Order: sequence, then structure tokens, then C-alpha cells
Amino acid sequence: MRRAPFALIAALLCASPVAAGEKHYSNQRFGTSVSFPAEIFSRASIPPANGDGMTWFSTDGASLAVFGGYNVLSQSPRDLIAETAGPGVTITYSRAGEDWAVVSGTEGEDIFYRRSEFGADDVVHSVILRYPARLKARYDPLVGPIAASLDGP
Repeated sequence: MRRAPFALIAALLCASPVAAGEKHYSNQRFGTSVSFPAEIFSRASIPPANGDGMTWFSTDGASLAVFGGYNVLSQSPRDLIAETAGPGVTITYSRAGEDWAVVSGTEGEDIFYRRSEFGADDVVHSVILRYPARLKARYDPLVGPIAASLDGP
């Protein structure tokens, strides 16, 4: 009987931090979708008139933006990464594939993480997680599961 409690504990420890109390958002205009912990990102912005995405906020200063958009400038994944660089931005990690890009770093007192997927019909689907650097231990474990849930049609 000692095996069952151990298996239960192991399963709970390995569970994704997004699984319990998760919210699934899907953008009607572009089909961009993502899952995230609703108890952390509990306050939503007012939806934009063009319906391209949403932003949610936590009570401790973090934000999660999910959006789609047409690639009107015909950017490549590497172009998107280069566009992120600017005054006050330090890029600490970036990678690009044929149809995706990831870039993260710091801007002022915040850590940011962006994942974008270049989908059908020349639409780019993106998720940006931003949080105060002092809360790194709380938010770093959420980045992977949230980014992995990003999807477009």
C-alpha cells in the first residue's frame, strides 16, 4: 500500500503548473489560443475593438498578452527577434526556427518571454509573458507550459 501514496505524490509533483485551475483562451479573429493559470492571471484587459487578442494581469505586476496579427511586413522569425532589441532591452535568450521564434530577456525591472508561431494565411500567433524580476522564482516555472500551449489554426 505504500506504493499508491508515492505514485500519487509523484504524479502531483510532475503535473504542469498550468493544469490546475487553467483558463483556455482562443482568439476568434485569428484562432490564436493559449492556456494559463486563471488564479494567477485573474484580471483581463478590455478586449480591443479589432479583436486581435487579450491581455491578463496578476495582482503582483505580471502580465500575459496573447494575440495574432497579419505578417504585413513579411518578417521572418529572425526579424522578429531583431525587432525586440532596443534601448533598455537586454536579450538573454533567442532562438528561431523556420516558422517560430522565441526571445527573452529583461527590460528595466521586468523579465519578458515571447514566443511567436508563423501560421497559415500569413498570421503570426504570439504570447508575451512579462513579470517583475523579483518574482522570477514564481513565474519561471509557468513560462514553459504557457508557451507550449500556444497554438494557431
